[in-house]
Amino acid sequence: MDALDRAAELEQQQRNHALEAQRARADFNRPSAADCSDCGAEIPPARRAFGGITRCVECQTLREKRNRRG
Repeated sequence: MDALDRAAELEQQQRNHALEAQRARADFNRPSAADCSDCGAEIPPARRAFGGITRCVECQTLREKRNRRG
């Protein structure tokens, strides 16, 4: 296994860890909002299907980036 393989494996492990942490914090049992709580844009039905969604992808991404810098 070379350095690139190890880096790719580490990146995947970190991604999996971040997804698990998000799933643990999320409350997928409550209904999703129809519109984003930050910008007011409609949240697509496929995203709302997860339950507990309150932001569009763009706003959620921005929020997560701010929290990482935080």
